[in-house]
Amino acid sequence: MTRPTQQPEVSTIERDPRWARVLARDPGADGAFVYAVKTTGVYCLPSSPSRLPHPANVEFFDNAAAAEAAGYRPSRRAAAPALAAQHAAIVADACRRIEAADTLPTLPELANAAGVSPYHFHRLFKAATGLTPRAYAAAHRARKLREQLGTSDSVTEAIYDAGFGSNSRFYETSDAVLGMTPSRYRAGGADTDIRFAIGQCSLGAILVAQSERGVCAILLGDDPQTLLQDLQDQFPRANLIGGDAQFEQLVAQVVGFIEAPSIGLALPLDVRGTAFQQRVWQALQEIPAGSTASYAEIAARIGAPRAVRAVAQACATNHLAVAIPCHRVVRSDGNLSGYRWGVARKRELLEREAQA
Repeated sequence: MTRPTQQPEVSTIERDPRWARVLARDPGADGAFVYAVKTTGVYCLPSSPSRLPHPANVEFFDNAAAAEAAGYRPSRRAAAPALAAQHAAIVADACRRIEAADTLPTLPELANAAGVSPYHFHRLFKAATGLTPRAYAAAHRARKLREQLGTSDSVTEAIYDAGFGSNSRFYETSDAVLGMTPSRYRAGGADTDIRFAIGQCSLGAILVAQSERGVCAILLGDDPQTLLQDLQDQFPRANLIGGDAQFEQLVAQVVGFIEAPSIGLALPLDVRGTAFQQRVWQALQEIPAGSTASYAEIAARIGAPRAVRAVAQACATNHLAVAIPCHRVVRSDGNLSGYRWGVARKRELLEREAQA
């Protein structure tokens, strides 16, 4: 006896517009529906790269819940979004615990609260934030100190309110945390001398500023007054001092590097930022002139492959144009993306370095 053909069922699936999106592995269809495979008992996202099933074995569902109610289980790719959300919730809860604690919880304590092993928790936390739990706690404490210095009656009160156990413990690291003494920071940089000069280069106006620690700002733009306002916002109560002839030579050195990247630029830098920002900026300085790296590559290099957006934000907050070469970071497809001082300047800098 000849078995009845399944052709009508196949034709029904093939005529369904959802099947065309599965064939195209359309990522835009993810979230609109899932397809299940009768022979394997799993359901997949439309963009799944797995081997395509025979149409006769396919069944469509509006969402994952409906597929699971019908007895199907998620494929690894279909389960990934839910797993990612679970990991994000674990890290978010740990961040809240760290920020609320007077004493930093230990790694085993944080892992136990998350219901995972310390090793696994450490990996999840660093992948999501770009920092270890200890480094995250230090960055949070530093941020809290900056806020307290602006509102507390005394520096000592601010230090204790921010979670430092003693004055001596804080002062050992105050320069790295604030870039200056806490009393000066509290006064908005008062009594801190910042020398600066504004000039012109082929990319427009340029401002170079230097503290006692090194060059603290290299700004590019169209309007010199806007650059000066940016510097004043960065150091609202510092003593901004116009550079003398010797300082003008420093500006000329920066301009010379912009015009001819092959000469190199070796300057002492006053780099102020969070632990994560400084890791990103260090990675940027390791990109050779004439080369580029994607935001994802930088995230991987600093050991935080999922922190691509945080890497982009660190690039956007860089105050040291060309010295910390955030212009060498591009999108994964090689196209240029946002640049604090304009994409046109970014393109020009890259072209000059490629020709050097």
